[in-house]
Amino acid sequence: MLPSPPAAAAAAPPPLPPQSSDEDFFSDSKPRSPPPTLPQIPIVWPEGGALTASWVADLVHAFEWASEALPPSELPSVLPVAAFDKLVLTASKILHKEPNCVRIDENSDLNSDCSVVVVGDVHGQLHDVLFLLREAGFPADDRFFVFNGDYVDRGAWGLEVFLLLLAWKHLITWIFLTETEEFTPVVFMPHRVFLLRGNHESKYCTSVYGFEKEVLAKYGDNGKHVYRKCLGCFEGLPLASIIAGKVYTAHGGLFRGTIVTPSKRSKKKNRKVVHNPKVDSLILGSFEELAKARRSVLDPPWEGQNLIPGDILWSDPSMTPGLSPNTERGIGLLYGPDCTEEFLKKFNLKLIIRSHEGPDARDKRPDLGGMDVGYTIDHIVESGKLITLFSAPDYPQFQATEERYKNKGAYIVLEPPNFDTPMFHSFEAVTPRPKVNPYYDFEDVIDSDEELDLVSMVTDSELQQPAA
Repeated sequence: MLPSPPAAAAAAPPPLPPQSSDEDFFSDSKPRSPPPTLPQIPIVWPEGGALTASWVADLVHAFEWASEALPPSELPSVLPVAAFDKLVLTASKILHKEPNCVRIDENSDLNSDCSVVVVGDVHGQLHDVLFLLREAGFPADDRFFVFNGDYVDRGAWGLEVFLLLLAWKHLITWIFLTETEEFTPVVFMPHRVFLLRGNHESKYCTSVYGFEKEVLAKYGDNGKHVYRKCLGCFEGLPLASIIAGKVYTAHGGLFRGTIVTPSKRSKKKNRKVVHNPKVDSLILGSFEELAKARRSVLDPPWEGQNLIPGDILWSDPSMTPGLSPNTERGIGLLYGPDCTEEFLKKFNLKLIIRSHEGPDARDKRPDLGGMDVGYTIDHIVESGKLITLFSAPDYPQFQATEERYKNKGAYIVLEPPNFDTPMFHSFEAVTPRPKVNPYYDFEDVIDSDEELDLVSMVTDSELQQPAA
């Protein structure tokens, strides 16, 4: 809802901007069928580009209705390419200005009246995402959201999920200026909604696990254009967040540091930086190193320079002490409880919230907890805890019936004064889901936790370069 004017202006306030006709749409906290009434379509980009709560409500209504009433190829009649372009371009500009690690603290207006909701993988499960938002409460001035990545792939509505979250990122509110006695729009959701990157926000994963085919099926002749725009937006997604100075969130978790080896002369410019050290010399990275990492690569390298983004997106916790290459995935690291303790203690943190592993991945790792309720507490150490959070219930959407995981999804709420005590909220999948064909061969494709075809992640220009 848009804010009311200050009390001083209550006697004769100017009219508020128009509200959504469905005033209860955002407050409904129970699973529901798509609205039976025809939404106002096509969705038109607002004049001046100011996205109001009413506009976002209309977009939610339209996407939810279309998922039930229209074939995927009719999505352009709901959101034309022109409106898509404006939304992605505007959101991309905001995202690319954010640092690699966003900080959510008093500088972001986080205070004792606020709460922070952390969400894990959602994988295109639109109806479950909407239920989560309705139950937790939609983003607001006193309710922050941190999404930990993996918005697309596997599910049928990855594009709609990603676009809705981009719309929330750009939502404006209205404030009443007493000096002019007028309402004026203020963009505040960029500092209330934080979208981090997951490993599936990449060219490699989206070409294997369905998002590319989903976009092509929905936008037809304009599909390649829409897909490229989404990839460009993925490049701008931050890699991590720190909440209230005490909680670190990232999709995969921890990352390696670089090792600086002095040359014979001690001058700084003659030092040699080793980016891919031997296994026995791996060390944890710092936030200074994270800040300098180049995140604008669709598929982070698995060797050579700039390994930090790949580590953050692909790494996993382990019960074995130490830091080692993640040979199961072929990229990233495995980090033990001792690494979690070192990281928490070194940076004065209390909690690490990561995602990345669903019930399929945990089925193969009996040393760690399962994902039946949407989260696991993997490491409990002296300085705090490491949690894995997964927000896609009844996953994966298209798995064969006898192999389907009946897991719950979950989200975490962090509340004042310290924001470091997680409150877990598990939820069931919204059923029945609208029927739709899968966009990838779920029976033959490898699981995302298995070793990757790393050669396909190398660009043509990299393949043409001579070996060093």
